[in-house]
Amino acid sequence: MQKLLLADDHGLVRETIADYLRSQGGYLVSSAGSLDEAIQIETEQGPHDLILLDYAMPGMDTLAGMARMKEHADCPVAILSGTASADVARRALRAGAAGFLPKTLGPEMLIAAVHEMVQGGIYRPLDFLAEAEGAPPEVALTPRELDVLKGLSEGKANKEIARELEIQEVTVKLHVKTLSRKLQARNRTHAAMLGRDLGLV
Repeated sequence: MQKLLLADDHGLVRETIADYLRSQGGYLVSSAGSLDEAIQIETEQGPHDLILLDYAMPGMDTLAGMARMKEHADCPVAILSGTASADVARRALRAGAAGFLPKTLGPEMLIAAVHEMVQGGIYRPLDFLAEAEGAPPEVALTPRELDVLKGLSEGKANKEIARELEIQEVTVKLHVKTLSRKLQARNRTHAAMLGRDLGLV
């Protein structure tokens, strides 16, 4: 069974992706919450067949973190990101990344991309790279929306968030809907991930 190492400091996102790769891809997946932890796991439990690094997690220092990992790993290393621009993706690929995976990739495409990289190929998200605008959008959330987003990022249900903030559950649902629209998020997990990557939570 092929071994993957997935490093992302957002626990909910990390485990969602790891579980999907295990169940649908048939991969053995180790996970880490920082670059240093990922390097330690690779050193102690490697070699892996592919390493996926979140662009914005602690220790990455933009693409310098990828170079650090490549010093310790004798396998393809790819970058994952929810908010990095197409320009960052191009720079990552030029710097020797095995691929650049936007977290907006659909589940089937994620499996296909990982399979391609494990086989020694390079994954280039052509639609993403073709986008003209690079920077993530400016997002202005109200203090209450930020409170709700923080709850989402902690994996809490609407009912728990409502109880904690002393508001109605229906109000939480409205806030989730509004902040998801502002963040252009597909669902609550995606909203939590984007909020983290944009430094909102």
